[in-house]
Amino acid sequence: MHITQESDYAIRIIYCLAKNQKRMDARSISQEMSVSLRFSLKILGKLVASGLVASFKGNRGGYELARPAAEITMLDVIRAVEGPYQLSRCLEECGECNRGASGICAFQQVFRRISEQVNRELEAVDFARIVASEEQCR
Repeated sequence: MHITQESDYAIRIIYCLAKNQKRMDARSISQEMSVSLRFSLKILGKLVASGLVASFKGNRGGYELARPAAEITMLDVIRAVEGPYQLSRCLEECGECNRGASGICAFQQVFRRISEQVNRELEAVDFARIVASEEQCR
């Protein structure tokens, strides 16, 4: 199982902005992160709408993080492009099993527990930490 390509690219875009610590135009971001310009613009639109990235128009326009990298987690980015992370679609239902079982089924309990654990792990990783660990690897 993988995160979607859109989430992967969104994570790369936030990483790029966190690493460079400056306003960047979409073309530069897309080239540095090997994401097509068209897809970068789509993702940047979602990141702006979610409040993770700020956009600026004009000569000195571009994109930058809307808050410090230490305050943006991987979970924030995934939620911005995909919505809440849940291991199974059955968790989207109103607490009812989509197999027709009455009440909450055993699968749903397991999927919920795993989803909560994954969400905690994603929330524990911020982009300042990612940038710092990347610099240590060099």
